[in-house]
Amino acid sequence: MNKILLWSVTAALAGFLFGFDTVVISGADKQLQLLWHSSDAFHGSVVMAMALWGTVIGAIFGGFPTNKIGRKKTLFWIGVLFLVSAVGAAFANDPYVFAAFRFLGGIGVGASTIAAPAYVSEIAPADKRGRLVALYQFNIVLGILVAFISNYFLKDIGDNSWRWMIGVQAFPSLIYLLFILVIPESPRWLLSKNRIDEARLILFKIDPSADIKSLVDDSNENRAKKHENIFMKKYRFPLVLAFLIAFFNQFSGINAFLYYAPRIFEEAGLGQNTALLSSIGIGITNLIFTLIGVALIDKLGRKLLMYVGSVGYIISLGLVSASFYYNWGGLTVPIFLFLFIASHAIGQGAVIWVFISEIFPNHIRASGQAFGSSVHWVLAAIIPSLIPMLFSEIGPEVVFLIFTLMMVLQLLFVIFLMPETKGISLEVLSEKLTKKNINKNEINETSPAGIL
Repeated sequence: MNKILLWSVTAALAGFLFGFDTVVISGADKQLQLLWHSSDAFHGSVVMAMALWGTVIGAIFGGFPTNKIGRKKTLFWIGVLFLVSAVGAAFANDPYVFAAFRFLGGIGVGASTIAAPAYVSEIAPADKRGRLVALYQFNIVLGILVAFISNYFLKDIGDNSWRWMIGVQAFPSLIYLLFILVIPESPRWLLSKNRIDEARLILFKIDPSADIKSLVDDSNENRAKKHENIFMKKYRFPLVLAFLIAFFNQFSGINAFLYYAPRIFEEAGLGQNTALLSSIGIGITNLIFTLIGVALIDKLGRKLLMYVGSVGYIISLGLVSASFYYNWGGLTVPIFLFLFIASHAIGQGAVIWVFISEIFPNHIRASGQAFGSSVHWVLAAIIPSLIPMLFSEIGPEVVFLIFTLMMVLQLLFVIFLMPETKGISLEVLSEKLTKKNINKNEINETSPAGIL
């Protein structure tokens, strides 16, 4: 188990770079807009959101290298993209060059949401898969917290403080690249390429008592289905599940908030320094409740965490909307947004990448994750890019009210459609989810022992 944990943590470090890359721009937000005299529309859609459009490309096409060259090599090239992006954006002298390098980092983010959860889910035992895959989310929020702290301490080092904020990511990117060299390839991917002897060696290291014959037989059956794709009728249910969980993840407003946390706090009447400090508080809250989510996901299950998160979303977002509408001022908005972040971390944050990595069969897992990630990141690009304009045109109170109503719909999705997936082997789970007349209650049965 120690080896599995080490390999899982190493792959999940891609999430740290994801979180850092996503949020580090928030500290440079207003400085870059003043530096390049950008309009709200240009600043929001190009300077701030270009990384998110890169993430869309990475999510759409990241399944190809993940399937073709393997999970490990894809993770390595993701690290290269993060390194090049950090250095290039830090030295940029105009918004277009800056946006181009941020776009490269975005590709790395999008691809990492496919390769890292796929890798960890394929090496993890069924009873520990939730918390091991959730390490990816833990690293995302750790990266977010470190980015907020880094921005706070670098904000006063001069006119070029934004260059240091962006460029410091080169250091963890380099460390990640060195670490990724020591992990083995995913045994399930090796089996899919008929590299059975290599897969056996790795599977034996993971669990000497595992039923390797069953995995080999399943892999042979999957290779016979290599002509299949995720849009076939029998895969409609997992496809709908992936779409909806990704859709609701972004219509909570989470990425819009993370990108513009200091700006939102200033809109609520806080000073610049207080806003940045409040952002650090958001990062700490995110980290603490993600740890709770990771600890509980294999005990309580994915569905119960989504119940808790959905109710928390509705309460917190409704209160944020009311705070702006009634001008409550003071620390009310930060407090309610801390509750929002806690709800996200223990619910959607802990569940989304685990859930999407579980619900597709092995032979189309990367393609299914690419679909779910693409939905997530298309919305993650569109929604934050509209925030500066929406705040100006309709006001933050209306924006947060819309997010609240969308979370009511998410709660209905969890109640009526979302199945529980904890403790079930990937092979058994995919068989149950792709049955023509699926009985969702049947999915809750325990999977056979001895299969990863």
